Amino acid sequence: MFVGFSPDSKTIAIDDAQNTIKLWDINGKEIKTIKGDSSFIYNGLTFSPDSKNLATASHDKTIKLWKRDGTLITTLIGHSDVINSLSFSPDSKTLASASNDKTIKLWKRDGTLITTLTLASNAVENISFSPDAKTLASADRNGTVIMWSLDLDDLLARGCNWLTDYLANHPQTRKKLECQN
Repeated sequence: MFVGFSPDSKTIAIDDAQNTIKLWDINGKEIKTIKGDSSFIYNGLTFSPDSKNLATASHDKTIKLWKRDGTLITTLIGHSDVINSLSFSPDSKTLASASNDKTIKLWKRDGTLITTLTLASNAVENISFSPDAKTLASADRNGTVIMWSLDLDDLLARGCNWLTDYLANHPQTRKKLECQN
């Protein structure tokens, strides 16, 4: 059974272990019951930090994005095994999903796949964004934690440094690159 409060504390989502999620307001009024089929056993849920959306993962290897009122936005398909963890970025623009298929997928809020991060040996059990959204931490089945840099400015700077170092040590490559400009 999973339970989660929206960050604004106005909605609570409860997976009742009967292939349904119930959305309630804080006064105890049921907003909506989201029903799934027999393969739709929920394996996690999380609200976006802006409280506008709810993401659910199920054993059928899909993620569903819902509006706060329980209206389905889209179904995300891409994992080849059970999804173990979901995490929204602090700005609510990116959703990360972790799976037994040894991958982490980053999705845009509209359901578009941004990228896939692959682990070499173990299923990904849990993921979490840093408060500045520049790092994603993942934990695998053996307890190994990997810090994934999502800071594009930092990645570009490091890439330029690596390239500068490489070119300094490989003058023939530098000459070829200069000729192609």
